[in-house]
Amino acid sequence: MTKPEISDEIWKRAEIDSPCVKICVVHPAARLCTGCLRSIDEIGRWSRMTPEERQTIMAELPARKPLLVQRRGGRQARLDRR
Repeated sequence: MTKPEISDEIWKRAEIDSPCVKICVVHPAARLCTGCLRSIDEIGRWSRMTPEERQTIMAELPARKPLLVQRRGGRQARLDRR
């Protein structure tokens, strides 16, 4: 006896567009996720936003990258400068 084939359509679902890259660390000064560059508020509201709102935010994300200032190297960098 063979199993009846279940259509793949049953298991498909529409995924929400998201810039998430699964690196969820909030930058302490910029208050942005270092992975996707969204604010905590944007991340929290993401699933309730319209597709147009999400697209607008996603278009703005590349411009946020400079807000994440690199660390200068901490203690070791200070010792190396001496």
